[in-house]
Amino acid sequence: MTALQVFRDLFATEVVRPGEEISIGSVTLMFTDLRDSTLMYRTIGDASAFGRVREHFEILEKFIAEEGGGIVKTMGDAVMATFRHPIHALKAVWKAQTEIAEHGEPMLWLKVGLHKGPCIVVNLNDRLDYFGSTVNITARLPNFSKGGELIFSDTFYEDPEVRDFIAQNIPPSAMSRITGDLKGFDEPFTMWKLRV
Repeated sequence: MTALQVFRDLFATEVVRPGEEISIGSVTLMFTDLRDSTLMYRTIGDASAFGRVREHFEILEKFIAEEGGGIVKTMGDAVMATFRHPIHALKAVWKAQTEIAEHGEPMLWLKVGLHKGPCIVVNLNDRLDYFGSTVNITARLPNFSKGGELIFSDTFYEDPEVRDFIAQNIPPSAMSRITGDLKGFDEPFTMWKLRV
C-alpha cells in the first residue's frame, strides 16, 4: 500500500508512530539520477537547468503513478520510488526515459537502479521512508550507469514478467552482465546493464 502514489498523496501527513517500524516482505525500488547535471547547471545556467530537471521530475512522476508506483522522495535531481511489482518499475522507467529523451535540449540521460527485496518503513521527517540493505543496494546501482542505462539486480531480473518484457522489447545486444563493488558490501555484486 505504501508503494502507491495515491496512498502517499492522500495520507501524506499520516505516519508510523515515532519509534515504530513496519517490515515489508518485498518491495521493488527505483533510484534515478541525471548524468552530468552539474555540468548542465554550469553550461546553461541555474534557471534553465532547473527547468529541465523539473520537466524530468514531472515525466517520472507521471509514469511512476501510471504504473502504480509512488515517489518516496527526491534528492537534488535524483528520485527514489517504490512499486509493488518489478514489471511496473521497468515499464515506468522505460516510458520515462523515452519521453525525457524526446523533450528539449540539452538531452537528459537517466542513470537508473532497480532492485527488489525486504526493507522497513519508518517515520522520518514527517513522512514514510524506507530503510535496509535493499534500499542501500538500489541506491548504489545507478553509479554503474553512464546514462541511458538501467542497472538491475538478479533478484529483479528473475521476475517472469520482467524477463518477458525484455525478451519482447529489447535486443539481446542491449543487455550485459556486469560485476562491481558496492560500498559497504564485502562481496562483488553481479547485476545487469540494459541500454535504453
